[in-house]
Amino acid sequence: MKDSSDRIQTTHAGSLPRTPELIAANEARTFAEDGFTLLRTPEFERLLADAVNDLVARQAAIGISVPGDGEYGKAMSSAVDYGAWWSYSFQRVAGLSLTGEDIFSSPVVRSEPGHVRLTSFPDRRDWVKFHDAYTDPTSGISTGKVATAFPSTTGPLRYVGQEAIASDIANLKTALAAAGRTEGFITALSPGSGSRISNKYYATEEEHIWAWADVLREEYRAIIDAGLVLQIDDPSIAENWDQISPEPSVDDYRAFTRIRVEALNYALRDLPEDQIRFHLCWGSWHGPHTTDIELKNIVDLMLEINAGAYSFEAANARHEHEWRVWEDTALPEGKLILPGIVGHATNVVEHPELVAERIERFASVVGRENVIASTDCGLGGRIHPQIAVAKLDSLARGAEIASARLWR
Repeated sequence: MKDSSDRIQTTHAGSLPRTPELIAANEARTFAEDGFTLLRTPEFERLLADAVNDLVARQAAIGISVPGDGEYGKAMSSAVDYGAWWSYSFQRVAGLSLTGEDIFSSPVVRSEPGHVRLTSFPDRRDWVKFHDAYTDPTSGISTGKVATAFPSTTGPLRYVGQEAIASDIANLKTALAAAGRTEGFITALSPGSGSRISNKYYATEEEHIWAWADVLREEYRAIIDAGLVLQIDDPSIAENWDQISPEPSVDDYRAFTRIRVEALNYALRDLPEDQIRFHLCWGSWHGPHTTDIELKNIVDLMLEINAGAYSFEAANARHEHEWRVWEDTALPEGKLILPGIVGHATNVVEHPELVAERIERFASVVGRENVIASTDCGLGGRIHPQIAVAKLDSLARGAEIASARLWR
């Protein structure tokens, strides 16, 4: 990964708004006999390749230094979809089937000291605390649409996504070459996030997590072997805190999380850290987020992950103040941070001067060369395409302003 050795580099967290044509094409795809695996056709593959090529060209024109494929190979059949970063894995892993139980319909679970467990999504503490707002369609809260069925693990897990990841890689590499760019990234799910579906096969939760680590390693290696940057998407490191009821102690949560960190590091073993970046967030739904865990309580766990760069939310009203965590946290030598400088949680487009100020804050505590300006989370499925473009443009313009001041 390139650092910001002579100017502030820019990137984003992965998902970008899909084109209407791509959304329609995904909606028109048929399912395999299992009821959730989407079938691929030559016509769809051509449409997808053209869409990625155009997307990378647009990112380059805006001034995004490290573009991605927008997660276009991760199917969305609706313009509003907060879960494609996760549900894509169901298309690439064998051992899953529909059981009638998913993260939204699973039973409510209560944790105890020393025995932390995840409850159902509707039982999240923020959702319960603001129940009236979450259930009022006029409140402004949005949790996205469930665009695909969520399966359960019902057999031994096995990676079967070779064709899909090969398509993602080929599309991005072709697009990068056409745009004259040498570096690009593809996102992939973490074992901790993958294992949040219902488990009907493995004897323990830990066995389930480690099985996902074995499976996802194949996708990680494919991306890295292709010479691309691998971004691990793992909201669960922070987001799980809100899905545990009652609120656990920080020590219990850290022990619960450490298993997921260890499983991820196992999946990343022997892979070059300078081609790996890790993305942490607190869930991309539009809500109060008053029950988010504080970054200071998990930042050291994040830094234990074997990656060369760390991406995290820092632009929204709940987490912007946490840039000061880095005053007391030493960034390891040779590592980079990719703080969110523009956000997915609001339609307001950040002014380039505010973008520059946010960048300069981080540069003041970790060094200008160690900061790559990014987005809080994926913009795709969360905000309108026109607004997403405006936010990326403001990110690039603000990085130019910050660079002029930091290198004068």
